[in-house]
Amino acid sequence: MRFLIVRTSIRAAADADITAAWAGGRRLRDETTRPEPRRQVVHAEDRDAALVLARALATVGAVRAGKQRIKVLPLDDPGRVGPDALGT
Repeated sequence: MRFLIVRTSIRAAADADITAAWAGGRRLRDETTRPEPRRQVVHAEDRDAALVLARALATVGAVRAGKQRIKVLPLDDPGRVGPDALGT
């Protein structure tokens, strides 16, 4: 199975947005409607390689400081369909 490893910037959330999301029972960040800005994208052919690449990207200072995050997304999973197929 192929994987996509993505390093993204984390959007800041205002206190009012957090409160509204909590009160309304909805997500604060919905990747399907408003994805975080991508900083770097890498492909891997198997899970082990994807995890090695994700660990390497996690050493970037901005990731360690909590300003960016690493996501490992499966690309070939036939069991997942619809908008959640991106794994976000």
